[in-house]
Amino acid sequence: MEEVTSHGQPTLKAHGKLWVWWSPHEDAPVFKVPIEEREVLVEAEPETFFFTPHYRGYPLVLVRPEKLDLDWARANLIKVWRAQAPKRLLKVYDDVASEAKPRPTLRSQPAKTPHKASSARRRTRNPMSSHR
Repeated sequence: MEEVTSHGQPTLKAHGKLWVWWSPHEDAPVFKVPIEEREVLVEAEPETFFFTPHYRGYPLVLVRPEKLDLDWARANLIKVWRAQAPKRLLKVYDDVASEAKPRPTLRSQPAKTPHKASSARRRTRNPMSSHR
């Protein structure tokens, strides 16, 4: 990820592609989303998500800053980063992430009690005892 300036505004790029930026005209952050997802977001939460005619044909959504849900923003940024990342980088990232996950610990299990010998085994004579 790198921070650059685009049209005089701070912009984040991931893998050389725009990731998220601030729109000075709408005074709001601009996030990448598929157009279908944008339509759902705007319809479900028009007080939070919107777009202007300038962004109509692009897979982008604007978010009113005071309504920005940081969990949504984080999830969106990760999704966009993954979509733009080269496959080799994703593999390394996923391998490191899986190694960093805490592994389940073994629970202490009660000690097993030895089973009593079966009655058939108890009846078996010691071969050495038959030699008198």
